[in-house]
Amino acid sequence: MTFRKRLIISFSTIIVVPLILQMIGFLVLGNYMFSSRSTTRRIQSYSSLTDAAPKREMAARLYDTVAARLSQDPAALESDAYLAELSASAADCESYLILTREGQVIYTDDRKETDLIMDQLPGIGEERALLTDSEWKRDDSVYYIGTANEAVRRLAFTFRDGRAGMLYIVTGITVLISPDFLSGLMISMVVTLAITAILLTRWLEKSFFGPIGVLNLGMGSIRDGNLDYPLRTSEKGEIGELYRNYEEMRLRLKESTDEKLERERANRELISNICHDLKTPITSIKGYVEGLIDGVANTPEKREKYIRTIYNKACDLDRLINELTLYSRIDNDRVPYNFHRVSVSDYFGDCVEEIGIDLEQRGIELNYSNMVPPGTRIIADPEQMKRVINNIVGNSVKYIDKPHGRIDIRILDEEDSIRVEIEDNGKGIGARDLPYIFDRFYRTDSSRNSSQGGSGIGLSIVKKVIEDHGGYIWATSTLGEGTCMHFVLRKYMEQNRAAQSESWTV
Repeated sequence: MTFRKRLIISFSTIIVVPLILQMIGFLVLGNYMFSSRSTTRRIQSYSSLTDAAPKREMAARLYDTVAARLSQDPAALESDAYLAELSASAADCESYLILTREGQVIYTDDRKETDLIMDQLPGIGEERALLTDSEWKRDDSVYYIGTANEAVRRLAFTFRDGRAGMLYIVTGITVLISPDFLSGLMISMVVTLAITAILLTRWLEKSFFGPIGVLNLGMGSIRDGNLDYPLRTSEKGEIGELYRNYEEMRLRLKESTDEKLERERANRELISNICHDLKTPITSIKGYVEGLIDGVANTPEKREKYIRTIYNKACDLDRLINELTLYSRIDNDRVPYNFHRVSVSDYFGDCVEEIGIDLEQRGIELNYSNMVPPGTRIIADPEQMKRVINNIVGNSVKYIDKPHGRIDIRILDEEDSIRVEIEDNGKGIGARDLPYIFDRFYRTDSSRNSSQGGSGIGLSIVKKVIEDHGGYIWATSTLGEGTCMHFVLRKYMEQNRAAQSESWTV
């Protein structure tokens, strides 16, 4: 659920829930107070309250009717029929009548209520003083009897026997202004708001503060270096998105940390391997120099042999340093490749011709076959590609252990690419070592004997150059029979010339 929906629900809850609970409290409290009143004649239920104002207006009209009748017939209230008619009209407006003569009640619709308020009726016992010289007198004032919560109107008149009388029209108004009802209503309102606040707070705590607290724990774990603290949720809104972003961040940090640790391990291994490979020729040079100083080489032939050996070891050092420099530049993408459209037949034909001269001097047979259609071209850096072929062939030459050495170079067609195979009949590579031959400084001899001149980074340079050309390389080998290097390069397609030129230009 989104924050927006939660806020809408919260806002609606603040309005609707208190309103509903207050209405329920109002009904319960009102009905309780109505049912607990001493009289049930006037107000029977809550619905009477909605009719209270109209009933009081009816009582006022009844008062005006009686006043008009007395102005014409002062003796009208001595008629039992007329009193019965007035009682019926008073009952319709939730009122009742009290008729007194010289302060004594001679007629009433509700004797019990009359007894309760008799001594509080306005002007009781003072009828004659109110009449003065008139036979009747109208009083437009409305009197409120607080103890009974009733409104009273009065009319003074004179009976035919000359005694003073008073007609009271009494209307109940308890339901509108009862202090008990109002105080109960206020208490129910406070309770309603308290319940709403508690429920809403618990819901918000569960919806917001709980997930945020869990997220805070997760962030604390990341701060402390613990990247194995996953957070999962089924939420679809902002909370769910926040959890998913956290999880993605955690996984990326973990991946980055693992890569950093792997790089540090590889760098330590690299430094160790470099030190080992540099130390071997340096140790040899140092030993031969000491032999010359100590006079061990006491003949011209020995001295020449020592000096030539020192020279060869220095050349090995120079070659190793050059390879390290080249690999470092390639690995850091600091080598500016010069890509061109290269004819497969012409380029590989020239390479084979150049290599063949050296192999012929070494007594190694070279076989070359080109099975791609004429005019096939690739996008390549000729200089770096020649380095690839020379490294692979040089590696093969070093490990040929048969009297009659042989190297086969084949160019195969594969629709939108070409595959180059360079195969030898050397001693081969074991299945345990084959997956690692393209790693830096990896050599199949565990002693890292450099008597054959291998630095262990030649094939890693080959792999990097091939991958930078958009190709891939792998090897197959049978121990004791030989090894075959395979690498694939994409063809240059005329219809994609513009796209290829942009892609391959550095």
